[in-house]
Amino acid sequence: MTDKTMTVDEVVGRLRSGMTIGIGGWGSRRKPMALVRALLRSEIGDLTVISYGGPDVGLLAAAGRIRRLVAPFATLDSIPLEPHFRAARERGAFALTELDEAMFMWGLHAAANRLPFLPVRAGLGSDVMRVNPELRTVTSPYADGEEFVAVPALRMDAALVHLNRADRLGNGQYLGPDPYFDDLFCEAADTAYVSCERIVEGFGADVLPQTLLVGRHSVTGVVETPNGAHFTSCVPDHDRDEPFQKLYATTPWPEFAERFLSGKSEDDYQAAVRAWREEETR
Repeated sequence: MTDKTMTVDEVVGRLRSGMTIGIGGWGSRRKPMALVRALLRSEIGDLTVISYGGPDVGLLAAAGRIRRLVAPFATLDSIPLEPHFRAARERGAFALTELDEAMFMWGLHAAANRLPFLPVRAGLGSDVMRVNPELRTVTSPYADGEEFVAVPALRMDAALVHLNRADRLGNGQYLGPDPYFDDLFCEAADTAYVSCERIVEGFGADVLPQTLLVGRHSVTGVVETPNGAHFTSCVPDHDRDEPFQKLYATTPWPEFAERFLSGKSEDDYQAAVRAWREEETR
């Protein structure tokens, strides 16, 4: 069995400008933020990003790293519209392919199953078809003759996801209420990297099988990043850091980036957050 443990910098060292990168999680929940911050410390850009968008999208958009975004939304959950995404989109900083949530999910399923597309009813009769003129419809070859949207496969060069636990072989476990399709992201990508709150020495017989979301067959590398989803939630390990999220949402990008993202490592980021928190409690 292969030990797949890596560092965040080793993961980013395998990524290249121009890639299509999928980012797991949902909105401001269980996002692989340590890996996203490592991307920001690199020179990688011109990315196509596939994501149920949250601050991952906001950070990369504000930093000018996205060429095209494929997403059903970009939200911070408690703050409905991701502000840095909005600002970048309003100034035309990147192209957007906006899909219905169900269409997006079936695009992941198509990619995971190595299909070119899957037929879905979602999107018909909506502006999704108008704003995405490249989408096509197909007609059922059977007696019903029903028309469907042919949702294209959302194939990725690399996927980045965050889970509560993982072992060194690449098996990943979620302990919260929702899998957020992270397994599909991994299976839809040529390479997949799992960051986790803690690496464990295997999963015993007492582990609920349904919590083992990601299998080692779809994982390229594993990174232990305690608090690596910050400031998004990763329950039950930690909730969303709402005060910090509010700071992120209301602070001009250059000021936020200089204070929290100008360091050389994830440790520098975590130290900057602790310093801010100490200031707030004085």
